[in-house]
Amino acid sequence: MREHDILTLPEEPGNGGWYSNEAATFGDRVAGAREALGLSQSDLARKLGVKLKTVQGWEDDLSEPRANKLQMLSGVLNVSLMWLLNGEGEGLTDPDLEVDSDVSGLLTEIRQLKGELAQSADRLAHLEKRLRKALSAPL
Repeated sequence: MREHDILTLPEEPGNGGWYSNEAATFGDRVAGAREALGLSQSDLARKLGVKLKTVQGWEDDLSEPRANKLQMLSGVLNVSLMWLLNGEGEGLTDPDLEVDSDVSGLLTEIRQLKGELAQSADRLAHLEKRLRKALSAPL
């Protein structure tokens, strides 16, 4: 493929679609469904009875809702619970966007980096827990 060839993300081989688990996170799907309904983050927070910071955390993949809020979220956003969790089932259709192969590569790299950062954050939390335990142990 040449540098300036155009790709349509949903049809790219090996890509499960714009909102698939391979291409999008839980937060991406929440944000996409919210935006498709024309809701702001504040609107969604109000409808769910949560703080704005909570919705922001979900969309930024910093936290996940509890089961009861997850069910409410799927109802308010008019998508299936499975679609929110893994991109399968009733949800948004893939947008018909064409992106340059450079943009596609950047998006892929960003997603990989986000995954690596999440793993690093988990590892850091585990190490901090071990350190706290070691420091609190009697000598």
